Amino acid sequence: MAATDIASSLPPRVLIVGANYWPEESGNAPYTTGLAEDLAAHGLQVTVLCAMPHYPEWRIRDGYRDRRRIREQRNGVQLIRSWLWVPTRQSAAHRAGFESSFFANALWSARGVRRPDVIIGITPSLSGAVLARVLAWRFRVPYGLIVQDLVGPGATQSGMRGGRRVARLAASVEGSAMRGAARVGVVSEGFRVYVEEAGVAGDRVVHLPNWAHFTPSEANLEATRDSFGWPAEAQVVLHAGAMGMKQGLEQVVNAASMAVTREDAEGLLFVLLGDGSQRAALESAARGLSNVQFLPPQSVPRYADALRAADVLLISERPEMVNMSLPGKLSSYVGAGRPIVAAVPLEGATAREIRSSDVGVVTPAGDSGAMLAGIQQALAGAAVANPRAVERYRAALDPVRALERNRAFVADVADRGPNRRGTHSQGRQSG
Repeated sequence: MAATDIASSLPPRVLIVGANYWPEESGNAPYTTGLAEDLAAHGLQVTVLCAMPHYPEWRIRDGYRDRRRIREQRNGVQLIRSWLWVPTRQSAAHRAGFESSFFANALWSARGVRRPDVIIGITPSLSGAVLARVLAWRFRVPYGLIVQDLVGPGATQSGMRGGRRVARLAASVEGSAMRGAARVGVVSEGFRVYVEEAGVAGDRVVHLPNWAHFTPSEANLEATRDSFGWPAEAQVVLHAGAMGMKQGLEQVVNAASMAVTREDAEGLLFVLLGDGSQRAALESAARGLSNVQFLPPQSVPRYADALRAADVLLISERPEMVNMSLPGKLSSYVGAGRPIVAAVPLEGATAREIRSSDVGVVTPAGDSGAMLAGIQQALAGAAVANPRAVERYRAALDPVRALERNRAFVADVADRGPNRRGTHSQGRQSG
């Protein structure tokens, strides 16, 4: 569909439902924010039902605490933020409380929303997917889902306590929401099999890869390293982003512990930049290791500076994390132009993405020795990605092209509604 055709097909009013939004700068929030603001820039009336900002720290931020509801206007987008309960520890029961609190409060907040023409739900918030379905039924409009992470597999694969007991229920609810959607967008082709197995026809699944959402750094490397306290002689291995259960960062701490006893790894400095539910436990596990540094979350420019100044950029996942997630940091890493080492499941979505695009080296998740070997290869230049492959991947990350794909997705979802060309009725029938 040509850009002019997309513009003419866009519905006047769009409601987006998802827990995460600006000022969160990691996870799926930048993409939801980018989509909403792009639609508003094209003249649409865009409303977003979201939660109080809480990620990746897993605590509601200052200025938003003790508030049930906040209305904001930002860059042409009407934001309606609802309170949610943010657990201090991760378990299946706590996740259920987190999801249900957002669902109930956002549903209440939606009472004053003007009837939209189309609704877009964002996962991995299961409540976002269910809210999209419920509100689509209430307003009698079509809805689509954009799948950033898969909730059903996540309950099993992330390692949270009690996850297996709720995985079937989560998968059932998630599957119902996906089957009712006019279109389901997936950020990784690795998600397609799960979505189709949930009962969604293949022609209703759309590949919507994310984009690079910040400009690569041009800061002085020496000054940047000095500002982060990185010795000039250190070889910095940086993991930047969330420190949750699914990242499996214990394997990074184990690799650092192994490196202490190895002469060929003497100069390595493992840097964990970010925050999350597992940070305290990781800091405890790394106590006494002089080759491990923890840094707090950074602003977008400082985050970009850190990526460019590191010697190796690291992706880490639990061995069980097969197909539930594609880390958003991959696009940022490729944009930074540094060697990438991914200690991830060999048959998972992340491994397939890196191999198919030829932008890094993959080592098996849970094997800290293999991770160290991959890091050494990267430092020696043997694991540096093919420059042409990197340029191809960067071109695919172009935000202009990516947002055009997202606009086409929204227009297509709207086109499935009643009295529209190509009416899609399954959303009224599927459960």
